[in-house]
Amino acid sequence: MLVRTLRSAKAVAVACATLLAWATLWGSLGCSGQPGTSDGDAGRTQFISIGTAPVGGAFQVVGGAIAEMLNEHKGEHNWKVQAKGTKGSQENIRRLAKGELQLALSNSAITYFAVRGEAGWEQKYDVRAVVTMAPNVAMFITTRQSGIQSIADLKGKRVIIGPAGAGFEMFVGPILEEHGVRFEDFTVLHDTQSGAVDSLADGNADAAFLGGALPTGAIVQACSQLDVYFIPYDPDARKRLIEKYPFFQPITIKKDVYADLEADFEGLDVGSMHLITYATQPDDLIYAITKTIWEHRADIKHPAAKFINEQNAARNTGTPFHPAAERFYREIGIWPEGSSFGTDAARPQNDGSAPQQPGGTDANGGNEAGSGQAAPPETDEQGGQAGGGTTDEPNGAGTAGSAASGR
Repeated sequence: MLVRTLRSAKAVAVACATLLAWATLWGSLGCSGQPGTSDGDAGRTQFISIGTAPVGGAFQVVGGAIAEMLNEHKGEHNWKVQAKGTKGSQENIRRLAKGELQLALSNSAITYFAVRGEAGWEQKYDVRAVVTMAPNVAMFITTRQSGIQSIADLKGKRVIIGPAGAGFEMFVGPILEEHGVRFEDFTVLHDTQSGAVDSLADGNADAAFLGGALPTGAIVQACSQLDVYFIPYDPDARKRLIEKYPFFQPITIKKDVYADLEADFEGLDVGSMHLITYATQPDDLIYAITKTIWEHRADIKHPAAKFINEQNAARNTGTPFHPAAERFYREIGIWPEGSSFGTDAARPQNDGSAPQQPGGTDANGGNEAGSGQAAPPETDEQGGQAGGGTTDEPNGAGTAGSAASGR
C-alpha cells in the first residue's frame, strides 16, 4: 500500500513538472491573448482595443483608420491594435472602466459629464483624454411654414432630440436651459437624423436637433426636400454656454455650406469627437500612442485626422488629459498655456447643476440596458461624418466651411 502511494505521488510530481515546463516554453514564445499586456517582456504582443460605435458612422471608420495607422507604425512597440464595434460613447466609457478597452472614441460632452458623475451617470469615471479631434456642429432646424423663429418658440411643439439612448440630452439640455426652455415644455421625440428629416417632411415633427461634421448629410438632405429655417442661438445664451461648458465652442457656419442658409450662422460645436483612455492605463503606453498618432497623423486615412493639429489636438474640452499625453504635448510645445491635465482652471466653474434630462431618456445609456435603441449608424454622436470646417484658433473656435464628407 505504501509503495503504491509513493508511486502515485511520484507520477503527480512528474506531471506537474511537465506542465510547468510547457508553460515556461509557451511564455518564452511570447504568446499572450490578454488585452493590454505590457510590452516590457521581449517579444510579447500587446493587444489594444479601440471602442468605436455601430458600423456605418464616423466613429467606426475613424477608429479603424487609427488602428490601421498604429499597426503600420508600431516601431519598437509590439502592439496589435483593433477597432471594436460598440454602441457608442456611453458603452465605451463603461468598458474602459472595466478594462475591456484600452482606447475609445467619444463625444466630449458625454465624457465631460461621465468624469463628473453628472447628467444621470451613476458614478464618476476616471476617463482621460488623449487627443481632441473633429467638431460636432449641431443646431435646431424647422420649416419656414412652422412659424418657429427662436428656441423659446419650441414650447408646445414636437421636437426630435436624436435617437433614444444616444446621449444627445447631455448637450441639448444645457442649450435649452440657457434659452429658458425645459424638456417638459415640448413633446420629446426620438429618431435617427435621416428619420428626423422624414418626420419634418411628413408633418410628424415641428423641429429637430441635427448636426455632425460639416456639411452634415441629414441637413443637406433637409435643404433639398424642405424650405429649412435654421433656428438661431440667442447670442447671450450662446456666450454663457461657451463660458460655462468647455466642450461648447463657437463656430461660424458660412452661408454656402447649406443651400437654405441666407447668411452666415453663428453656431456651436456641441462636443468634439475625441480619443480617450482610462487613468489606469500605463504612462509608457499612452505616451507611445500619443506620439505615434501625432507623428503619423497624415497616415490616418480619414478627414477627421486633419483636426490633429497644433491648435486642436491638445484643446481642453473639460476632460483631464492623461498625464503621458500632456507630457508629450508639452515636449512638442503645443500644450495650451494655463492648462493643467486638461482641467477647467481657466474657465468659470459649473454651478454643480446637471443638465436636465428628458422624460423617458436614460443618460446612463439606456441603449446598453435595453431601454432604448443604439445610436444609429448615421450619428455615433458625430453625425456620421467627420471632416469639414476649420479650427484656426487655439481655443478651437473658427469659421466652418464646406468640406468633403467623411463617409
